[in-house]
Amino acid sequence: MDYLNHPFPSKRHTVFAKRGMVATSQPLAAQVGLDILQKGGNAIDAAIATAAALTVLEPTSNGIGGDAFALVWAKGELHGLNASGPSPELLTAEAIKALGYDKMPKMGVEPITVPGAPAAWAELSKRFGRLSLEDVLQPAILYAEEGFPLSPVLGKYWNKAYQAYKRLKGKEFEEWFHTFAPGGRVPDIGEVWSSKGHAETLRTIAKTNARDFYEGELAQKIEDFMVEHGGFLRKNDLAAYNPEWVKPISTNYRGYDIWEIPPNGQGMVTLMALNIFEQLDMPKWQSADTYHHQIEAMKLAFTDGLAFITEMSEMPISVEHLLSKEYAAQRVKAICETAIEPVPYELPKGGTVYLATADDEGNMVSFIQSNYMGFGSGIVIPGTGISMQNRGADFSLDESHPNFLKPGKRSFHTIIPGFLSKNGEAVGPFGVMGGYMQPQGHLQVVTNTIDYLLNPQAALDAPRWQWVGGKKVHVEPEFPNYLVQALQRKGHEIEVMPDGGSFGRGQIIWRNPQTGVLAGGTESRTDGMVAAW
Repeated sequence: MDYLNHPFPSKRHTVFAKRGMVATSQPLAAQVGLDILQKGGNAIDAAIATAAALTVLEPTSNGIGGDAFALVWAKGELHGLNASGPSPELLTAEAIKALGYDKMPKMGVEPITVPGAPAAWAELSKRFGRLSLEDVLQPAILYAEEGFPLSPVLGKYWNKAYQAYKRLKGKEFEEWFHTFAPGGRVPDIGEVWSSKGHAETLRTIAKTNARDFYEGELAQKIEDFMVEHGGFLRKNDLAAYNPEWVKPISTNYRGYDIWEIPPNGQGMVTLMALNIFEQLDMPKWQSADTYHHQIEAMKLAFTDGLAFITEMSEMPISVEHLLSKEYAAQRVKAICETAIEPVPYELPKGGTVYLATADDEGNMVSFIQSNYMGFGSGIVIPGTGISMQNRGADFSLDESHPNFLKPGKRSFHTIIPGFLSKNGEAVGPFGVMGGYMQPQGHLQVVTNTIDYLLNPQAALDAPRWQWVGGKKVHVEPEFPNYLVQALQRKGHEIEVMPDGGSFGRGQIIWRNPQTGVLAGGTESRTDGMVAAW
């Protein structure tokens, strides 16, 4: 892939290497993955090690009790892993309504679904890994046991979560504060934090290939806590769980194949938006018309995605139809010279970690893992360090909605790994974490790369926009003022976010097919690092 350098300040430089690369949002975690590569592991081993380490090193965004998705390029083929967990058998819309709710709660024991992350690590290791899971998880165990000093952006989000969680009432939340705010306060930036329980849990997962988490003592501890506090998750829900290997979905955008995990994930929104955007005039660098078209294409794709995406078997319209160029040609007719008002959806915030790895054998991994909404449900299983996700918050209690809550069902899911290929050869993994910003970040990174030929770091550093509902669009402080004014004249309600807002945090690794050289970029909006060999 050829790159041009456009005249805006990139905050970091693209990293180039030959033998291996790991890009993620936390420097210590990136180094963990690189160490695994240097010890003889492959890109899959490095991805697992980095993901496990991130449950310790960035607990503000993910944990052992979260979900994961992966796109794995191995032996010339792309494989998809859906490790999102279903709702418990006891969790029904009737049960939630009986508790006095008219919509799914976001926090507490009610929205907790089966965690898929530990099973994802074990499944990836079993199918593609070279080292044992015990070897691969050892760095994460050491960081949990011995501790690590908080990095700046991590400290910012940790404190932000603490201020929000202080409003939570109930005994079920006490362990969160014992674990993440010991002594009644959050750790300062540069202060060392550790979790012995987290270390022991990771050690048990490593020794049992994650089965203890789903069938053994850890599973029993989870059930005991849920029973005590009125939760719905049980040991039989955990024991029945297995991640699913899926066929990735794609669209061709100007000669490149863009790959995502199929529903129940929202990756299809990116592909739909690219299809619609491709129907319009060729993009122009820093053009108000181009930004207008991107925003409007994303609005239409999101409106349809939120209306239709759920478990594949329950979608009222097929993935094939939604991804067809004919469908895009129909939807693009709704775009005019001014901002439109789509069917309104209020888009909540999210918390996720993304990582990309590559080795010198051609293996590449796009991996994403999350507890949702930062730390997740606010529930930590005592003595284990297991912070539980709250993915059930995205279920609908409206029986007519495709994403209606049912037992054993996976909800609409926000976390999405991305992958790029061309003419059957891997270009590489990419991703942008951040709740409902993710498909919007994917769209912007893809167009920056393909339409403007930006190198990986420049593609990530370019100022971003985020559609948040109706005609409302947030932009970063660095977003050019003349474009803000031009978009306002087109009817967009633009708000410049003075604190940077929530515009996602991404990573990219591209491979040159002729030389095998890897080119990596990491997010300047976080503590990210590209560790290369």
